[in-house]
Amino acid sequence: MTETIRDEVRRHYARAALAVLEPAGCCGAEATAAPSDPVFGPGLYDPSQLDPLPAGAVAASLGCGNPTAMADLRPGEVVLDLGSGGGIDVLLAAQRVGPTGVAYGLDMTDEMLELARRNALEAGVSNARFLKGEIEAVPLADGSVDVVISNCVINLSTDKPRVFAEIARVLRPGGRMSVSDVVADDALTANDRAARGNYAGCIAGALSFSEYAAGLATAGLDGIEILPTHAAVPGMYNAIVRAVRPWVREGADTMDAAAIAAAAGLATARALPADGLVTVGDACCGPDAGASCC
Repeated sequence: MTETIRDEVRRHYARAALAVLEPAGCCGAEATAAPSDPVFGPGLYDPSQLDPLPAGAVAASLGCGNPTAMADLRPGEVVLDLGSGGGIDVLLAAQRVGPTGVAYGLDMTDEMLELARRNALEAGVSNARFLKGEIEAVPLADGSVDVVISNCVINLSTDKPRVFAEIARVLRPGGRMSVSDVVADDALTANDRAARGNYAGCIAGALSFSEYAAGLATAGLDGIEILPTHAAVPGMYNAIVRAVRPWVREGADTMDAAAIAAAAGLATARALPADGLVTVGDACCGPDAGASCC
């Protein structure tokens, strides 16, 4: 079953890459997200972020948020994007960390890696590196990354505890994660989630708020926040998930703090409009936002 799902996900995103690499081919434009889609894709980015990027990077954007917007990336940092796709978030991160920093993109799909490397070359970004691999087995050394980002990919994994353990492993002490993902209301069963969408569409495999927070805490991360931005489908939300690898593991209260974070995120999610309009994201990127936010 696990390999069947993984193969389904791989084929889905290979088709999406080919729709950009070979637009006249059989895959067609339906494999990519519409620019005006308020729930998935490039419509979740500020247009000023997208203007300098290659069209191929924007067209292949299939994420559920803008993970670099709240990652507070700094010059000289090493960033890892899990499931980097066509490279949009790697290119944005590479700009933020500058020539003394590095942005790695990890993807298991050859077609996406080809597209991402083409986009980096077209953009003239020399500090982006794209690696082939799976997010359950990151091909980087322990403690080698300052920031882990990801955009609607962790929900696709069939072994999420391993993904969380890998994030904790590659982060330096004090390093942080800032990912966009789909998160389910705690009241939804696995069957409820599957009824709302398939695995490759980022719905069926989503964790609940409580499951997500507990998984991060079990992996040794703390400072957990789950910030829902808008509804994806009924009872499921696009969210920004943040956590930190502590210098010293905090101990028994980590799970209690995770439960509090999950409850806060769920309460915020249940207050969101059901039409998919971004609320938290708009507040972040509005005129009163700090310079480090967006």
